[in-house]
Parts: sequence; C-alpha cells; structure tokens
Amino acid sequence: EQYDKAIDDYTKAIESNPDYAEAYYNRGVTYHQSGQYEKAIDDYTKVIELNPDEADAYNNRGVAYLSLEQYDKALENYDKALEIDPDYSLAINNRKRLIHAHPELKP
Repeated sequence: EQYDKAIDDYTKAIESNPDYAEAYYNRGVTYHQSGQYEKAIDDYTKVIELNPDEADAYNNRGVAYLSLEQYDKALENYDKALEIDPDYSLAINNRKRLIHAHPELKP
C-alpha cells in the first residue's frame, strides 16, 4: 500500500537523522491519513519537541485527537497553535467547528 511505502521511507529518513522534524511531520500526516491516529500523535509530539513553535504540528495533533474523540486535547492543541500564530486560519476554523459541535468545551 502507498501509505506503508511512505511510512517506510520517512522511517528510514528518521533513522539516518533522528532530529529530522520534517520527516516526523510527514510520517505523522501519513499515519493520520491511514487512520493510525495514535502514531500520528506520537510523531506530531516529536515535531513539537524538536520545534516547539511549530503551529502546524499542534493543529494536526489537534485533528488527530479529534479523530479519537478526545475533544479537550483537540481544543488544547488548537489553542496552542493559535498562541503561536494567532492568524492561523486552519486552526481558527478547526477550533470554531469543534466548539460548535461540542459547546460544553467553551471556556
């Protein structure tokens, strides 16, 4: 399957350079697309460890938490993405949709 090949390629890149944040990010996206949300979260978390100001990683980790119905964690990640980049339209929209669907989360 195409996802397996991509995951293998990103894993090889990470093995040769363990601090290669972009490879973790791309592998996280691939894991997410293939429905492996926990592994995606692990990779986005590694990106954040390497690059704490990576708003995309927080947003995508929020989307992965949303897929797992962990709404509080999704909101926390969208909020962190927006703390880093207040104009990040994707995180703004993701946050709005989450709050609309789950008004009990509203602070």
